[in-house]
Amino acid sequence: MADTEIKLGAKIIEGKTKVVYDILDQPGRVLLQSKDRITAGDGARSHELEGKAAISTSTACSVFKLLTEAGIKTHFIGKHSDTALITYKCDMIPIEWVTRRVATGSFIRRHKGVPEGYRFSPPKLETFFKDDENHDPQWTHEECVSAKLKAGNRTIDEDDIDIMGKMTVAVFEILERAWSSLDCSLIDMKIEFGVRTDNGELVVADIIDSDSWRLWPAGDRRLMKDKEVYRQLKEVTSEGLETVKRNFQWVAERVEKLVVKPTGRAVVFMGSPSDKEYCEKIREACQTYGVPCQLRVSSAHKGSKDTLQILSEYEGEGIPTVFIAVAGRSNGLGPVLSGNATWPVINCPPVKADWAAQDVWSSLRLPSGLGCATVISPEGAGLNAAQILGLYDHVIWSRLRARQVNTRIGLIEADKKTRDVI
Repeated sequence: MADTEIKLGAKIIEGKTKVVYDILDQPGRVLLQSKDRITAGDGARSHELEGKAAISTSTACSVFKLLTEAGIKTHFIGKHSDTALITYKCDMIPIEWVTRRVATGSFIRRHKGVPEGYRFSPPKLETFFKDDENHDPQWTHEECVSAKLKAGNRTIDEDDIDIMGKMTVAVFEILERAWSSLDCSLIDMKIEFGVRTDNGELVVADIIDSDSWRLWPAGDRRLMKDKEVYRQLKEVTSEGLETVKRNFQWVAERVEKLVVKPTGRAVVFMGSPSDKEYCEKIREACQTYGVPCQLRVSSAHKGSKDTLQILSEYEGEGIPTVFIAVAGRSNGLGPVLSGNATWPVINCPPVKADWAAQDVWSSLRLPSGLGCATVISPEGAGLNAAQILGLYDHVIWSRLRARQVNTRIGLIEADKKTRDVI
């Protein structure tokens, strides 16, 4: 999609740092063009910053790719040029959603009794109505609901506020975990939502870049790489602006490293090729969470030496691995793997109704010194493997977190439809 020729239509809106255009030959899509401009204090401070548009676009593309691949619904479609994105056309909701992990900046100015550095667990969620003339006043949950804001054909009700709140925290936690993999602390961030004009869906919209967050390498406030450096300039000089630009470029280069493939994997051992269809369900479940998964056939009873050889090959590669043992009747496969592996083993026996009560005991009743878990459903085994690998792999963890919030949103929407039925 990058640099493809498009026909621009009317200018939809122009802000301090970006312009949005209709795309004539792509209904329901728009071009979001960034500017070489940096602002602060509701535009009270504003300067040209050559190269900022390209840096902002690069950062936003990486962030939206990460969120989209995780499963978060966004307006992002793709990069058009060095300074522009193509997104779904949205009617924006004029609320800024701010998530805070650490108390700093405006929060401690508004809450004098909270010390700098106070850590919020869970993250602190705040909402602000977008109104530059009144300096974006903070709104309570009740004010957000009572305003009955309109976006497209949608009236923003309490369910929508609830959904956006859950999505906001999930977005923050996904990016927080990602930045942590590079030894950077995401301190706080703001996002906005829109309603897609083509299907009425609530999505994360606008731009997410270095204007959107506080980011402290190694958790050290003195090393900040965000717009706070610009805000704190007593006098804006060309040298000061160059420092801000270098910081933004530093972020853009590193955020690209967050969009990576998972580093772990799952390996399914099946005691018989007759269990392949069952094992395919486990592999499908793993792939749902972005976990690479391989299938192997090996019998601990009939080919013990071969089983241990395959196991040693995987462990010798040094790739973090969860082993899943699929063996019915007498399950020697899981216990043998567990007794000879340093990595986790999950039993997932393909039990059948006629002997299930007896067969499952060979997975549950283990010799001393063994610690493999037992999960009866293939979907559950894939989920369990993802949860284990997600302890250190932010890509897999982000899939788990997004799936969790999407499930909760689905329940809210289902409940809303049920209530509306007369």
